[in-house]
Amino acid sequence: MMIFDELINKQVKAMAPSGIRKFFDIASSKEGVISLGVGEPDFITPYHIREAAMHAIKNGKTFYTANLGLLELRQEICNYYLRRFDLNYSPTDECMVTVGGSEAIDIVLRALLNEGDEVILPTPSYVAYAPIVEMAKGKVIELTMKEESGFKLKREELQKAITDKTKAIVINFPSNPTGGIMEYDDYLELVDLIKENNILVISDEIYAELTYDKKHVSIANIPELKENTIIINGFSKAYSMTGYRIGYILAEKQLIRMFNKIHQYTIMCACTSSQFAAIAAAKNGDKDIEEMYTSFKQRRNYIVKELNRIGLKTHLPEGAFYVFPSIKSTNMTSNEFCEALLDKENLALVPGSAFGKDGEGYVRISYAYSLDEIKQAIERLERFLKSL
Repeated sequence: MMIFDELINKQVKAMAPSGIRKFFDIASSKEGVISLGVGEPDFITPYHIREAAMHAIKNGKTFYTANLGLLELRQEICNYYLRRFDLNYSPTDECMVTVGGSEAIDIVLRALLNEGDEVILPTPSYVAYAPIVEMAKGKVIELTMKEESGFKLKREELQKAITDKTKAIVINFPSNPTGGIMEYDDYLELVDLIKENNILVISDEIYAELTYDKKHVSIANIPELKENTIIINGFSKAYSMTGYRIGYILAEKQLIRMFNKIHQYTIMCACTSSQFAAIAAAKNGDKDIEEMYTSFKQRRNYIVKELNRIGLKTHLPEGAFYVFPSIKSTNMTSNEFCEALLDKENLALVPGSAFGKDGEGYVRISYAYSLDEIKQAIERLERFLKSL
């Protein structure tokens, strides 16, 4: 009988499973559970986007595309970034299409890191970043972002984290899980640190279209930092296209060539019909973005007001579709809080500790759900808090 435990990569064995998926899996196995755990828009993909995918399949456009993706899609991505965020990239050699933003993060880190290279990770952060850095033989250096400063990346904290082994920093603004954003002046404070230390900035901008009261600013909008910046984005959140798995990278052409080496050997190309759908989204989807944005902003305002009313201190997130209320007043760990809430009230949230040690004392609540589900969730959460 084979002993598989001896054959599996030690790093993979030691890796903890996703804290998000743990509670999602438990919730899906119980009756009557309301889950506000997963960051997936509840809108159906707009019809003109679905129609483009169906049209591609009906017309037999089902073969491999170029490794970098359909040129027309790359052109529309670059047009979109210029139109929406005032950033200019070449579709021929500064843009590549990936299987969602997740593949993009993976291949970027694998292409950049040598064993022992340090990657600064502002936390609380998206659950996938740290494991991907570690699988690429890099070392994660956590940097704490604080609620009192709006969960922004601050100069003094970055300065402390930089060493002679620092290769890159992974940033995600608007942020999952905190909803924090960075503005132009915030990035300006970091310019000399990044340039003098020759640091690459991996900027995950998947929630760029969900910046509520201010316009989204990329760190690449700082002219001195554009060449240092690798933008990762995709179609999942802005157009409600999570299952289509289309992401992309915008970066200097020398970097794109390296990223494409890994992509062409492991993936070949993104799904062809999904690429045609993404063309329709990037070309004609601005109106769809605005409709979803308006709805998410209404939900944000409602849930923040209600959470504060029932006694959970909650800052107003300026982006994404998550709130990150403090549960410190309950004297429970975030894991204990979420387990008890699921057991007593059939309400599934994600413990803040899933997003790193700096997330302890908080829970993440997604408001990418209907207002009716959110209202029911607030009722259950209020009843739970009164029972403590």
